[in-house]
Amino acid sequence: MNKVTLLVLAAGMGSRYGGLKQMDAVGPNGETVIDYSVFDAIRSGFSKVVFIIREEFSQDFKSIVGEKFKDKIDVSYVYQSLDSLPLGFELSPERVKPWGTGHAILSAKNEINEPFAVINADDFYGKEAYQKIFEFLSDVPIDCSPSEFCMVGYPLKNTLSDNGSVSRGVCLISDNCKLVSVNELTKIYKSDGVILNDSEDDAFSELTGEEIVSMNMWGFSPQIFKQLEYLFVQFLSANKHDIKSEFYIPFAVDDLIKSNSATVEVLNTRSKWFGVTYKDDKDQVETAICSLISKGEYPSRVI
Repeated sequence: MNKVTLLVLAAGMGSRYGGLKQMDAVGPNGETVIDYSVFDAIRSGFSKVVFIIREEFSQDFKSIVGEKFKDKIDVSYVYQSLDSLPLGFELSPERVKPWGTGHAILSAKNEINEPFAVINADDFYGKEAYQKIFEFLSDVPIDCSPSEFCMVGYPLKNTLSDNGSVSRGVCLISDNCKLVSVNELTKIYKSDGVILNDSEDDAFSELTGEEIVSMNMWGFSPQIFKQLEYLFVQFLSANKHDIKSEFYIPFAVDDLIKSNSATVEVLNTRSKWFGVTYKDDKDQVETAICSLISKGEYPSRVI
């Protein structure tokens, strides 16, 4: 049985919140979304958590976030920096945008030697999602060809905001539950009880809500690091003059699937995903967590 690590993508938190001290509490005792994520990981069997952060916010992050977990799970930190590039590539002085989630995962290559799950720091995925991805990763071969990865998939209707449109990656899945492709829809919203997609040509299409979407919760073996290193070189070579291009993990995974370098099993969950896309979403998240506590799915205090 493999040990399993949780990799938390938190390098964007400082800029997003205007400083870590403004991280919003969503639980009854001041818990943040990260607190619930690590709590779910611990009770599902994860033995380590690695936070990807920006070095300029490291002291704040470690004291405000990481210190809470040091006696509960092995905690490590890695930095995502713009100048962390392969040999032969130099950082453009005009580049200020992060390199994306694929590059963020690469930042952890020297810290992780076991299967690991990847999550966004500010997304609430639910207990079942952690249980399913841990079960997969605890038994996954760590050196096989093609590589065996996984992704937690949510019904679209369980990931929408009541306060505006969202972007979602709608998954095409084979009969044996393997991911075939992800189609990024950039403007999905609810109107009078109907879920609509407003495509680029302004044509509206109605969705059922049962479509399975990716919310960036992936499961990988350590093989992913060498594969991402190769793909990141390809990405940099193809985007030399684009200072805003980003190396996203769904695009990298799509390349690996198409080249038969990896398979991705889709682990479906009926859990409801929560996130704060809009300011008014915070109230919805707080209400949802209170409901989960009242049902006994979470204790009133998780840290």
